[in-house]
Amino acid sequence: MQVSTVTASHGRIPFWCVATAITAAAIGVSAPSVAQTWQPSRPIRLLVPYAPGGSSDVIARAIATEMAKGLGKAVVVENKGGGQGTIATQEVARARPDGYTLLLGHVGTFAVNPATMPNLSYDVNKDFAPITLLARLPMVFAVASGTPANTLAEFVTLAKSKPGALNYGSAGNGSAGHLAFEMLKTAAGVDVTHVPYKGTGAQIADLLAGHIDAAAAGTPGLLPHVQAQKIRLIAVGSAKRLPVLPDLPTVAELGYPGFESSQWFGLLAPANTPPEVITRLNAEALKALRSDAVQHRLEHDSSETMGQGPAEFATFIKTEGERWAKVVQAARLQAN
Repeated sequence: MQVSTVTASHGRIPFWCVATAITAAAIGVSAPSVAQTWQPSRPIRLLVPYAPGGSSDVIARAIATEMAKGLGKAVVVENKGGGQGTIATQEVARARPDGYTLLLGHVGTFAVNPATMPNLSYDVNKDFAPITLLARLPMVFAVASGTPANTLAEFVTLAKSKPGALNYGSAGNGSAGHLAFEMLKTAAGVDVTHVPYKGTGAQIADLLAGHIDAAAAGTPGLLPHVQAQKIRLIAVGSAKRLPVLPDLPTVAELGYPGFESSQWFGLLAPANTPPEVITRLNAEALKALRSDAVQHRLEHDSSETMGQGPAEFATFIKTEGERWAKVVQAARLQAN
């Protein structure tokens, strides 16, 4: 068996036991000697680096509830917003690596911030022990009802006819919607002005009012207004169409092959957390992702449940960091 590792701040952590547990699970064989090695003796903290009510919070609470059933101890979600997610992320990076302090990682904190904040006090590839990728939430591109474009092609044509005249809103500088639209601008070769807001709610309110021409966001905040015919969707940023919006084409199939823009969420612990702890947390997280409760909750928000081994998730984080760094550089983005 090949031994997988993930880099930590004080060395390389072997994940052979994780591979054993995941392989056993994949073929339907229990692995009690591996997956049951560690048993928590007190509640576990799961820090979410954003305010309550958003997608990160929803996913964290759904996963925490189900993991607690398997672990036999509460998994307590704590929202610690601020610093574009750096406050909670830094706290977990410096926490004792014993399995009792976990982090809900996000594309913003693990892929965007390192590119826009060169002086981060932690290294996302060295100071954490990845557990698993939990879910992905595709970004959807929408236009205001008064914007004279019914398709992505029409929007691109309109934008090219009036460089810099059209604008789009986002939930803030460096947000998933901001990065998604900048990626679209680069792919389509258009000049559209960015208008940052303090949250998705304010952004959508101005889209409804016609104060901005377009926006990129997750489906939860947009669908009610689409159904009320107050805004129009022109494309989805995921690699494949959404079951809830089967007639909405992807950006990739509309002439921009390889385009993919989604928020993602993952579970991490501090670097040097013992392998047996990571093994158990990975097993319980994967079990939670397969539960009906989590499946139904995430499907409601058009999120796709994922699930990976720790080594695979570590590779994913590094790859995402490299991918989004190119978007940040092309858009010349800087943190507030």
